[in-house]
Amino acid sequence: MNTQELTVTAATLVGTGKGLLAMDESVATCYTRFAQARLPRTPQLRHAYREWLVATPGLGDFISGAILHDETIRQHPADGTPLVQLLANAGIIAGTKVDTGTHDLAGFPGESATDGLDGLRERLAEYRRLGARSAKWRAVITISDKLPTSGCVQANAHALARYAAPCQEAGLVPMVEPEVLMDGDHTLQRCGQVTEDVLRTVFHQLHAQRVALEGLILKSNMVLPGSACPKDETVDAVADATVTALLRTVPGAVAGIAFLSGGQSGQAASAHLNAMHTPHRPRVPWPLTFSFARAIQQPALEIWHGETTQVPAGQQALLHRARWGAPGGSRDCWWAACRRRAATTRGRG
Repeated sequence: MNTQELTVTAATLVGTGKGLLAMDESVATCYTRFAQARLPRTPQLRHAYREWLVATPGLGDFISGAILHDETIRQHPADGTPLVQLLANAGIIAGTKVDTGTHDLAGFPGESATDGLDGLRERLAEYRRLGARSAKWRAVITISDKLPTSGCVQANAHALARYAAPCQEAGLVPMVEPEVLMDGDHTLQRCGQVTEDVLRTVFHQLHAQRVALEGLILKSNMVLPGSACPKDETVDAVADATVTALLRTVPGAVAGIAFLSGGQSGQAASAHLNAMHTPHRPRVPWPLTFSFARAIQQPALEIWHGETTQVPAGQQALLHRARWGAPGGSRDCWWAACRRRAATTRGRG
C-alpha cells in the first residue's frame, strides 16, 4: 500500500473545490429513470447516455471524480477510447462501486447488510488495471422507533472496514458510505443521534482494520428530518446539525467528506452544503463537497431525451448543474472555502 499516493489521490478528489459525479446507478435504477423520462430501456441507449455524460466538454473544471458502474468502467465509444481515459483526459479521476447490493439481515426484520466481500481482492485488482483510483461501498441504515439495532450498525460498519482495507492495499481510495436514510417520520434530532452512533461505530471498525484515514473519503448523508416528518427544518438548522454530528465523530485525519443528496431535491442539497460553509459556523478540519447523482443528471437526461441532436444541450445542462453543485443552488461559499483550504495546504507543504 502506497499511503502517500492514496493521500494525494484523496486530496485531489475532495480538496480542490470540485465535486464528485455519482453515475454508478445499477441497470435497474438507470432504466427506472429512463422510464420516468419516457425513454426506451435498451442497452444501446444506456451506453450512449453514459458516453456523452463522460464526454461533456469542460466537465473537469467542476468535477474531480466520477463513480462508475461496473459495465461503464469497461465501456468505450466507437473509436475505442475507454471512458476511463476520456475522464483522465479531462482531469477527472475514475472510481467504481464495488459492493454488490444489500440483502435482508437475518434475525433483524426491516434491516439490511451489504454484500460484496467475497472475491473483492480480485475485483479491486481488476478495477485498478482498468484505470480506477477509488472505490465506493454503500451501507444502508433505516430509522424507526426501534431501528437501527446495534447488530445492524455493527454488521455494516464491519463490512465497510473490511472493504476499505483491501481497497487501500490495491491502491484505491475507499469511499465509505454509511447512509442513514431519509425514509420515515423521524425528527432532525433523531437523525443526528443515529448518524453520530453510526459514524462512531464505522470509525472504530476502520481503526481496527488499520485503514489509513488520510487516504479515505467519507460519503455521508446530511442530518435531516425524515421525509414524512411533520416538522420542517430551516437550512441553518440542517447545516448546524450536520456539522455538529461530523465534528463529534469524524477524525480530523480523514481526507474529506462528500455528501450524498439522499432523496433531497437538488436545490435543498446545494443550499444545505452552502450553509455549512458560512463564516459563523465552526471551522471544520476536512473539505466538504458533494457527490450527487440524479440531482445533477436528471435535467440533462430530460433535455437529451434520447436524441443525438440534443446531446450538446444535455451536456450544457449537466455542466451547469456541476458548476452550481445542484439545480438552483449556490456554491460560492463552499467553493471559496475549499480554495482557501487548498491554498493553505499547499503553503504548509
